[in-house]
Amino acid sequence: MTSFWTGKRVRLRGIEPDDWTAFLRFAVDEERSGDLLHPPRSAEGYRAWAKEQAAAKSDGDCFQLAIEAVDTGEIVGAVGSHHADPRAGWFEYGVTIGADHRRKGYAAEAVVMLLRFMFAERRFHKCGARIFAHNEASLALQRRLGFIEEGRLRDHVFFAGRHHDLVMMGMLADEFAQLHSMSEL
Repeated sequence: MTSFWTGKRVRLRGIEPDDWTAFLRFAVDEERSGDLLHPPRSAEGYRAWAKEQAAAKSDGDCFQLAIEAVDTGEIVGAVGSHHADPRAGWFEYGVTIGADHRRKGYAAEAVVMLLRFMFAERRFHKCGARIFAHNEASLALQRRLGFIEEGRLRDHVFFAGRHHDLVMMGMLADEFAQLHSMSEL
């Protein structure tokens, strides 16, 4: 039996201290793609962050994982859950893929593995995702995975000198089960 966390294209794993260079590249890629602008962080800042992530205890519901390409062992992105409310049964997730690795199916496979874990193992009822309205590729990914647009927060975020809409998307556990296997790939 293969690991629950290994699919055809990707393996999800904990962040290791040496992963800091990949996360530095992802931050540059996100800035170039028009996501939120943050002040520059030093290489030492990324090293310290990765070391902290590698040693951090998971609370079970909120965590970040590295996405590693099965064929090369290279880190191609990250996926994680956040803002989890176990009592109400919902959580939000985020995914990022390095610019050189986009449109290869890595994000979709990683997200399905994450959702399978959160719905089947952690017994959450709903997953939400917040997507910048200008990010057509991410919106298309969410729709392909089965997420439904639940609303739009107009002029909700400010970056790049102006306000932007934020699209709220959601998927229920039973909707996921109808589209994706609840067991391993």
